[in-house]
Amino acid sequence: MNKRIGVVAVLVESNESISKVNDLFSKFKDIIVGRMGIPYKEKSVNVISIIVDGTTDDISSLTGNLGRLKGVTVKSALTKK
Repeated sequence: MNKRIGVVAVLVESNESISKVNDLFSKFKDIIVGRMGIPYKEKSVNVISIIVDGTTDDISSLTGNLGRLKGVTVKSALTKK
């Protein structure tokens, strides 16, 4: 299966989900190229940007698992090739 490069935006509004988000990042570490996280305390949200390089199945599995967590919103954009 072809690999794609992409970016995943993760917004965490529930503090109780932060450790679960980090656990998923560890589980999918093989497809994560880089990560930047900014705690936006004034708005009570953590903004995380992840660069990924993997199959669409692997990336979809990561984003699907993240999106099922309470207070977590996920959006992704992938290369076409």
